[in-house]
Amino acid sequence: MDTHLLSALLYSGSKSPGGGPYLYTAPVEPTQAASLVAAFNGGFLMDTAGGGYFTEGRVIVPLVAGAASLVIHANGTVDIGAWGSDVSMASDVVGVRQNLKPLVEGGEPTAQAASTDWLSWGNTCGATSCVHSVPSVEQQWRSGVGITADGALVYATGPLLTPLQLAQLLVRAGVVRGMELDINPYWTFLVTYSPVDPGGLAAPGNGTRLVASTVQGPETPFDPTWARDFITLSARTASAG
Repeated sequence: MDTHLLSALLYSGSKSPGGGPYLYTAPVEPTQAASLVAAFNGGFLMDTAGGGYFTEGRVIVPLVAGAASLVIHANGTVDIGAWGSDVSMASDVVGVRQNLKPLVEGGEPTAQAASTDWLSWGNTCGATSCVHSVPSVEQQWRSGVGITADGALVYATGPLLTPLQLAQLLVRAGVVRGMELDINPYWTFLVTYSPVDPGGLAAPGNGTRLVASTVQGPETPFDPTWARDFITLSARTASAG
């Protein structure tokens, strides 16, 4: 996704990060639906994210040095990296979503991504159920996002992924810095919208899942009960340069 052609926006929810109300929260309103191209899930609930959250001029949860961070600038472009080294606060930063530690650095999976401590990347559902009595499994639905050397935004999700496999998927797509987002069957999604009529509004009926078997789909950003954060990408009227 070219964020010089697509403008990113962070939508916030009552569960993640909490602390609303927010100007941008589900459902996506018609004004934004007029240019909406894509949307994808955010990160963990903040009590397990290992990081902070900044949006709409407010620090909702304190930002953490070294945490993997998706940073949105006022012009809608995106950067990703470790907070305080790769990315940091500036006057044009309008959104920061932190989640765990970096998954990809320098175009390679991090040592933590390759370690045997897969639970450091979040508690997963079991192989057959998400009830607590069923043991977690390493290979589970995971999602991640990263930035390429030329500034393109890359999203990946799929079932039966280890943290290392997710990192490798991002690397093979050209990611130089990347992070894990939400995990488990119910939470991961990327959807795109293609209205039939020129100038028409994005809507659940003209949306498509990136992966057909994700539980969430084109209706999710338009669901007023959706209580988690997500990121939208909207068509620009002019390139960000």
